[in-house]
Amino acid sequence: MDNMQQTIHSINGTTNGHCRLKSMNFEVPENSFSHETQGLSRNRLVVRRGKPFKVTLKSDSWLWNPSTERLVLEVCLGGLSKRIPVLFYEEQSHPQLYDWTATIYPGNMHPQSVIIHICAPVQSSVALYELLAHIETRRSRITYVLGTFVLLCNPWLKDDPVYMPLDAHKEEYIKSDYGLVYMGSSSNVSKRPWSFGQYEPGVLEACLKLLEFSPQHLTDKNKDYTLRSDPVYLSRVVCAMVNCNDDLGILEGKWQGSYKNGVKPTDWSGSADILLRWASSKCRPVRYGQCWVFASVLCTVMRVLGIPSRVVTVFNAAHDGNGNMIIEEFYTRTGEKFGMSKDSIWNFHVWVECWMRRPDLGAGCDGWQVVDPTPQEKSEGIFCCGPCPVAAIQHHWLDARYDIPFVCASVDADVVRLIVHNGLVVGKTVDTECVGKLIYTKSIGSDKPENVTLTYKPDKSKRMRKNITLCKNTATPRSVSVPQSTPTNLSDSPYFSGIMSPNLNMTLKIVGVPKLGEPIHICVTITNQCKNPRVLVGHINAQVKEYDSSPSEAFWDAQTEVQIQPFSVTTLNHTISHFKYQSFLAGDDIVNLAVVLKDMTTKETFLAAEEFSISPPQITIQIEGGNSIQLKKERTVLVSFTNCLSTALYEVVLTVQGAGLLEGKQVAKIILLQPGEKILKTVSITATSPGTKLLMATLSHSNNPNIIARWYHKVSVTA
Repeated sequence: MDNMQQTIHSINGTTNGHCRLKSMNFEVPENSFSHETQGLSRNRLVVRRGKPFKVTLKSDSWLWNPSTERLVLEVCLGGLSKRIPVLFYEEQSHPQLYDWTATIYPGNMHPQSVIIHICAPVQSSVALYELLAHIETRRSRITYVLGTFVLLCNPWLKDDPVYMPLDAHKEEYIKSDYGLVYMGSSSNVSKRPWSFGQYEPGVLEACLKLLEFSPQHLTDKNKDYTLRSDPVYLSRVVCAMVNCNDDLGILEGKWQGSYKNGVKPTDWSGSADILLRWASSKCRPVRYGQCWVFASVLCTVMRVLGIPSRVVTVFNAAHDGNGNMIIEEFYTRTGEKFGMSKDSIWNFHVWVECWMRRPDLGAGCDGWQVVDPTPQEKSEGIFCCGPCPVAAIQHHWLDARYDIPFVCASVDADVVRLIVHNGLVVGKTVDTECVGKLIYTKSIGSDKPENVTLTYKPDKSKRMRKNITLCKNTATPRSVSVPQSTPTNLSDSPYFSGIMSPNLNMTLKIVGVPKLGEPIHICVTITNQCKNPRVLVGHINAQVKEYDSSPSEAFWDAQTEVQIQPFSVTTLNHTISHFKYQSFLAGDDIVNLAVVLKDMTTKETFLAAEEFSISPPQITIQIEGGNSIQLKKERTVLVSFTNCLSTALYEVVLTVQGAGLLEGKQVAKIILLQPGEKILKTVSITATSPGTKLLMATLSHSNNPNIIARWYHKVSVTA
């Protein structure tokens, strides 16, 4: 149905001599410009609540006689409807923010047409509405179906709960279809561009379908429609629907094993493909997602619905299973970390912040709210998290809704590292700074990161938190599942309450930024703060790990011994050569590094740990004529990779793809790529829609089954 201009037919009665309504025009271009909704739909009217939009009704002569007839509009939503008498401007008493209005302004009434300005209440429900027109007398009524329109939240309107004052913020957090996801580790941050794709054909409809297939809507449509006026409610519904754990949601998560029956999470570069696959598959979940995919899709849906949103990365994000704000980690005496705790720390975790007022909590909780769609813990019985006010997280207001304790632990738990040997805990360190060490989001109008850590982290001198029971002699015994060599009751160990000697300090540091193909340099600094010399022996150990899980077996270790004099500082330098890690690590892989030293005299054991990521080699993407291209105009792209590694690569595959730019994948292959040699692929791109698009290139080879390099290039498409 063309909503710009359409012929109208009555659905009841006859005209009885009255002139029929012949056609109507939703004035889509003008309304879209006025309501900041350009590009969201090609043929459907999309407007924002609380702001008037105009429609034009046409007939062969006067549409109705105001002295004997009434013109009434009706908006319908499921089983709900609202009649809106059409009034002339002078008949309106005052502007209505909280009721529907339909107004004819002076000069807008003509013999064969009338322009009506319709305004929805500032807290109307977000949905697809049907619009009817009635011409009524005391004894008759003629009804016409005018068409449908979509109503969204309005961050441009001060009275809307999602109001955002600054235009630059609205441009970034509502209108922009391009973003960055920060990944890697806090010491070596990498960034992954993401195409939110809200202007791709069908994305708006997919977002509306998501609401229609939520459990809330399927259970009680009218109640759901009514509650959709509230951005708090909307964010919880969408958050739960982005994962498929409880419902007909969009994405199925997977963090390990084979991805052959789906798409590997690292292969996604935009939300549109995911949303369109889900919408066209009768709501079967799209395989597969991980945290940044869940978050980026959620950000797209919220921006489409009119709620300002941004993707946020927490580095060293804790998953506190028992809510005690303590994360336990266990190491062997040789520095290997093993996964025997229900708690965990993700090197990075990605969620979304949504902007809204919180009248349910008070003005102190207005502003950015954490909404996390990655299914980790249930919130009021469903797999969603939030909206959780960032201000409440910072101040540890643990009784505020929703999910404050879980999110507080994610950014501010303490880490207790225990060294286990022969059934005993022989050493322990407590780290109060590791969790939530760095929190990033994309800057406004820039590809640089904005550090928002201080908006989450409480003032250490003022915060209220539970004492760390592991530092007390009154630690409560409990049974845990542990490896065979560890005690069943860890707290029974005589060393369980011991604190690492204050007379020795040890730090572990990675020198420079580790890059694939180059050696990794490690520096251990030991400070002896007592009057006695020390003889220390131990191990340093490296393990590859996924960003969200415990590390696998060690791929490198070294024994070390050092004699350190009283009140002195000693450094130990180690190097992991490329030959030692080349068959284990690929680009963006994360390494867990730990050093454990034992004092041969006092028998004390000391631990220092660090995690870091490997930077991948670069793939070069060059667009002839520059990075701004015109819609439907063909352009040539040169994609190349030069082997910067010290070894030859076999069966090299260079793959190029880009939603909205390329059909399918373009591939170049070479059997052998010597150090310093180049592989090149030339592709032609044509943009099918305006906005920001992404070209993605990946490189793999038979030396290592993983993709060793992944690179993105931003393309600006103009109409």
